Amino acid sequence: MRRVPGYAVFPSVDVMHAELDAVAAAHPGLVRLRRVGTSRLGEPLRVLTVGDGPADAVVIGGPHPNEPVGTLTVSALIELLCEDAALRAELGHRWHFLPCADPDGARLNEGWYGRPGDRRAYVEHFYRPDLPDQVEWTFPLIDEDYHFDRTLPETAALMRLMDEVEPSLVCSLHNGEYQGAYFYLNRDDAPLAEQLAELPGLQGLPLHHGEPELPGSKPIAPAVHTTPNGAQVAAAFGAGGSSADYAARFGALHLVTEVPYWADARVSDRTGSGRTHQEIATAGATARRELIETLQAALRAVSDDLTVRSPFRRSTESTLETLRRLAERAEVPAGLDRPATLAEEFDSRQAVHLLRLRLLGVFLRMLDAEIAAGNPTPAIRAQHRLLTERFDRWFREAEAESPGPAIEIRRLVAVQLGAVLLAASRTAGGTATRQVAP
Repeated sequence: MRRVPGYAVFPSVDVMHAELDAVAAAHPGLVRLRRVGTSRLGEPLRVLTVGDGPADAVVIGGPHPNEPVGTLTVSALIELLCEDAALRAELGHRWHFLPCADPDGARLNEGWYGRPGDRRAYVEHFYRPDLPDQVEWTFPLIDEDYHFDRTLPETAALMRLMDEVEPSLVCSLHNGEYQGAYFYLNRDDAPLAEQLAELPGLQGLPLHHGEPELPGSKPIAPAVHTTPNGAQVAAAFGAGGSSADYAARFGALHLVTEVPYWADARVSDRTGSGRTHQEIATAGATARRELIETLQAALRAVSDDLTVRSPFRRSTESTLETLRRLAERAEVPAGLDRPATLAEEFDSRQAVHLLRLRLLGVFLRMLDAEIAAGNPTPAIRAQHRLLTERFDRWFREAEAESPGPAIEIRRLVAVQLGAVLLAASRTAGGTATRQVAP
């Protein structure tokens, strides 16, 4: 972890491709660079393989286009493994790296990649598709009560790679915005979970003690959860399985890493908030309902004028429908009368800010695309003005409760890198005994 270099920005897709070419040219006898598929817009999906160990590891960077930390972690891991023959031998793996699983979506986020830590730039240039259009959540899923087979080309490429190498380890490198660091494992591996829980503190990152993101997960160690069955998540969102579901076909250990962009001590503060879960849940549900109603009304106002089939329009329409459906099906969980911690209260409030700014930012990008295409109708211009004012108000509210400063990118990469190496030491006879150092 000490050997992770400093990073000032997140790389563009073109820079990422150039780095892969440079590594392949510098290590012709050690690495193999090949195309394993093609994105929906025709972008090559290339995998770089390092080493010749008896077991195989697949590492997925950028599983969501607004989560580029993993692309840099892949770069750091490739450099480390190319330079350190002893480490390659200790870990005993052949490594397969896909630096960016969704290059089409990543290009739509590049407007903020050069300004990491700038929250305004992040939400103004944000793009993320709804779950049924996400690489990570479109693996085929055949369940007694649920069926999904609308696999994306990018997901199909990952499936072919896993079918070919039959991995012992699959790592999906995610990151969030405001929460502490946390992890998912598809095994109840207490020793590994305890090691993972110690990693963030080595880099000064707080652990996340809010609610786990995925329903049905269970704690193994602080901020380390079991990965729930994909059917539990997919049916609610109309999506497919995750890479963890597909990795299970090979009996692979599956690791998800989640690290934040911004730090705040409140994410791990387990003192009482003075409020109950009922109060917090009610406030969150009210805010989400206001958001859905605001954007649905705006969408109705411009729907007859929209002409551009942009990814922003598809994301807006699909996400709003998903949120509406979830709100209708929401059930009141048990135990809401219990006291809530400050971490849980902070997590709930930040989730509201996050959802507001993400969805409204993408909606405005949808309207920008119409205006840029020469379609500035009165309805589109009116909604653009009204929603820009709403965006500014919601951004000010978010800033008033905002997390602390942006975290140095190097520290985020170091935590992800350490987690992957710890997981590798648990699979395929891994004999690594080195201490993970800050």
